[in-house]
Amino acid sequence: DGLRLRIPLREGVLFHDGSRFDAEAMAFSLRRFRDAGGALSYLIREPVAAIHVVGPLELELELKAPYAPLERLLSFIGLTPVSPASTPPCAPERPDGSSCFQPDRFIGTGPFRLGFHSRQQQRLERFDDYWDTPAASAGIDVVRLNNSTALFGALGSGEIDLLFSNGIAAEHQRALTEQSREGRLREAVGPANGIEFFALATDRPPLDDLRLRQALALSLDRQLIARRVSYDLRRPLRSLLPEASPGAIASWPAADPAAARRLFREAGYCDGQILRLPLTFRSNTSTDKLVALTWQAQVESDLGDCLALEPVGYESSTIYEQLATGAFSLVLIDWSPDFPDPENYLRPMLSCSSFEGSRCTVGEAVEGGSFWYDATVAADLEAQQNSRGEARLQLLRRIQQRTATAVPYLPLWQLGNRAWASPGVEGLRFDGNGWLDLARLKRDVTP
Repeated sequence: DGLRLRIPLREGVLFHDGSRFDAEAMAFSLRRFRDAGGALSYLIREPVAAIHVVGPLELELELKAPYAPLERLLSFIGLTPVSPASTPPCAPERPDGSSCFQPDRFIGTGPFRLGFHSRQQQRLERFDDYWDTPAASAGIDVVRLNNSTALFGALGSGEIDLLFSNGIAAEHQRALTEQSREGRLREAVGPANGIEFFALATDRPPLDDLRLRQALALSLDRQLIARRVSYDLRRPLRSLLPEASPGAIASWPAADPAAARRLFREAGYCDGQILRLPLTFRSNTSTDKLVALTWQAQVESDLGDCLALEPVGYESSTIYEQLATGAFSLVLIDWSPDFPDPENYLRPMLSCSSFEGSRCTVGEAVEGGSFWYDATVAADLEAQQNSRGEARLQLLRRIQQRTATAVPYLPLWQLGNRAWASPGVEGLRFDGNGWLDLARLKRDVTP
């Protein structure tokens, strides 16, 4: 009936404290994650009705309803098992609403044990009793530096061996990639694990006019923006799903200024009447201002007598606090899901629990700043959750095609991580979920 899942567990696995991993430990870990009060506890709480131990190394999950993303959910890194012998249980009800997570006392089963933890640094030490191939290095120090210039300089000076792309400005990423092509650095590119897009307020003037939203979609030259802003390190995207995601389809149109002009004219613009539209971006995100200015200049060149984009920047926290208020007609934001299933891209943008006509009044579409509701999309979003194989892929494609026609969102490009390392570092690679494989890293000490 699709409501029960049996999970066989690996034999011979030890926790970092020496205790044995078994079904009781896995059930403890899942229940603790569900009850811990973290922002992601809903990942287990919403789809899973009960967690049963049915054998020493066998677990059964009882679902509230069939749930297609379940297998991908179970690979989510946050569900890693923790030792019941060293980790206190978490009460489901806590009056103070506190979280039970203890990152500084993590006891897991992986190739490294946690030796030290602070906000600025974590020390990982090889776990010699790991069940699989042991880590290639004796340990890794993970260090947080404050800005792109400091990170870039630390790799160049040899202060650090490896640099992750988070927080690195586009010009620094370009320089690092050029150095890797010249053989002075090593580089690894991970799979896309997020998207950046524009949200359009569809419930109020001027973008309650479908013709204007469609004209905006036709005015956006993603190739130009990717070339000038990211130096082609980010791939343009015409889907709400990364290209490699199941069901991804390029539903949004490519840039076509002539077609955009026709729609603007139908809506009463051009020929002396210019649509002046605020374009909101996150001022503390390195590339967002460049995206806004580049699109502004491109539109001025292609459609200057019809459309004028007016960039305005706010701190990320301000934008996310005000998205649901309808404060922004057109705003540039991004989204990276907790685990890479198509639903985790689509539902946070499109789901709606209360609506009036085509206007969402309560739901994720409000939180995402589009306020858009469509009954067919809503039905397909629910149906794909209970479907598999080609039937699910067809639903995912139809959701994107119908959404692209209404243009509550404009995808810009897909996001993925990169890493650069000194030439003496070996084993630099990402896994299929976009995580850097720390266990394979080692420094070549050949004289």
